[in-house]
Amino acid sequence: MSLSSLRPPLLQSVNVADFDTVLERLSQQLAATAHVYDESGDFPQDNFKLLHEHGLLALTVPKALGGDGASLVQARKVIAAVAKGEPSTALILVMQYLQHSRLQDSRTWPEALRLRVAQDAVRDGALINALRVEPDLGTPARGGLPATVARRTSEGWRISGRKIYSTGSHGLTWFNVWARSTDEDPLVGAWLVHRDTPGISIIEDWDHLGMRATCSHEVLFDNVLVPLDHAVSVSPWSAPQPELDSDGFLWMAVLLAAVYDGVAQAARDWFVSWLEQRKPSNLGATLSTLPRFQETVGHIDTLLFANRSLLDAAAEGRTPAHHAAQLKYLVTGNAIRAVELAIEASGNPGLSRHNPLQRHYRDVLCSRIHTPQNDAVLQGVGKAVFAQRQKKDLP
Repeated sequence: MSLSSLRPPLLQSVNVADFDTVLERLSQQLAATAHVYDESGDFPQDNFKLLHEHGLLALTVPKALGGDGASLVQARKVIAAVAKGEPSTALILVMQYLQHSRLQDSRTWPEALRLRVAQDAVRDGALINALRVEPDLGTPARGGLPATVARRTSEGWRISGRKIYSTGSHGLTWFNVWARSTDEDPLVGAWLVHRDTPGISIIEDWDHLGMRATCSHEVLFDNVLVPLDHAVSVSPWSAPQPELDSDGFLWMAVLLAAVYDGVAQAARDWFVSWLEQRKPSNLGATLSTLPRFQETVGHIDTLLFANRSLLDAAAEGRTPAHHAAQLKYLVTGNAIRAVELAIEASGNPGLSRHNPLQRHYRDVLCSRIHTPQNDAVLQGVGKAVFAQRQKKDLP
């Protein structure tokens, strides 16, 4: 049986209007239980079962392999809808989309492994993510060698190390583990590890203010054995290869930003509804009739309009990829400010545990922790300015 016969691709079976209707319904379904996952911090298994039933976990798997081969425009639309409902689910889905959107173009992955990972996603809704951050090093975006070691043996690679902030941990089928070999000039990159391999344990230490259901727990690898061909994307430390090309970085910036813009959209909708319903006895009318609150909503909607414009332009290829980091900075900053405005205007009700606005606020603040972080974005832009001026001054 061919991969393409496992199920009809979603984007080929519905038109644009129907697709939007499906996404709106999904968003509402996910929103109905978002508070449950926020309180428990459990992996949102039912959410991913629902997404798999709609074919959305294989959205960026190529059509020839049974997926939808979705464009960035289509992937961003899905992420926005899911994030508006339950953003932890959306963040895990972002990682799924990023991995599969780049996987089949890889020149280093063995074909059999590429096909197996794609088939698992199409057939079973299997999730994959990169595990990169470590307790001592922190994020690899700041440079340095991983402490996680892959030791070559006659049986295969033996991997030992610790990974923190492993988004989706309990729900992942495949771990793309960033490690280094024990060679004099070590190989550095990703080793593919199946979750059922002996020697893997998960320490449930993720207990954050927001995005609580991402299950970004610590994952331990204790002498884990994987075949030699599972060193899927490695290169010598002396001649490193970038993890993402410019297009991949643009995908990451757009989809990550779309998560937090979706959170802000949800906050905006709650705030507008609350203003329409809240009718103080001394006013004799709803708060929505007051110019002060109309101005606040106008401010929020203008910030979110800017976000839509930025995300649309980038997803449609009208923004050069070298502006990806600035896109993430601007969209997430606007999203945070939009939710802050709703919090400021609503007062105590906005911070009440009985209302979702406080959850949206906790979630949207997490946008700041994603690579590239704000200081790195602005420093990079500033360095580029001076580099370009120096280049112009050359004879």
